[in-house]
Amino acid sequence: MIVTIFTELFGIQSYIVNGVRASTKKGSGKANLFQPAAILDLIVYHNELRNLQRIKEFRWSYLYRHILSDIKKNAVALFMVELLTKCLKQPETNEYLFQFAEDSFLHLDESSEAVTANFPLFFALHLAVFFGVLPNPLMGTFEDSKNLYFDLKEGNFIYEQPDHPHFLEGKEANVTAELLRVRRPEELEQIKLNHDFRRNLLYAYEVYYAFHIQDFGTMKTLPVLKEILS
Repeated sequence: MIVTIFTELFGIQSYIVNGVRASTKKGSGKANLFQPAAILDLIVYHNELRNLQRIKEFRWSYLYRHILSDIKKNAVALFMVELLTKCLKQPETNEYLFQFAEDSFLHLDESSEAVTANFPLFFALHLAVFFGVLPNPLMGTFEDSKNLYFDLKEGNFIYEQPDHPHFLEGKEANVTAELLRVRRPEELEQIKLNHDFRRNLLYAYEVYYAFHIQDFGTMKTLPVLKEILS
């Protein structure tokens, strides 16, 4: 089996894994360890000159309680994996990004239903900082932001309507600013949104990424996530 793995030491890498589908006297194969969002401990052979690496040993680093069995959490996790994959273009070490991603999956696994519903929005916005496309922070209070716009093309909060159609305004712009101020995922519990509103924001953030990440394209997990979270 050939798998793509985001690693702490070597960034995103492709590995060939032998024998994981074959059953043995000890039980069935170990292909299930390589599900999307799985967190593993690996011992690998690494050669900078090769595009395809080999794994010597692997095991669970953390065994999720909910993500692999809860349909809503799994849909959110698949969205997060796809977003990461689309943004990670080169096999460069980025330990801070790795820690953010790992912490995000761990928080999602234990999150309440309300936090889970808002988690894709939180993750999409806060992931952007690691790729140099984080929206500029909004100063002041939300009461000062009645005429607020978020320019998806420029990545700025402004107080005048842009001269192109790619922007958020009103509540959508204010909620985006509020989500950017969230520092701990449990704070998402206090942000009350309906599923149509979340869906519209997620599609807007997809447009935002398409403007700022080369060859981003469209996300296959978004329509699935929309249906499941509704």
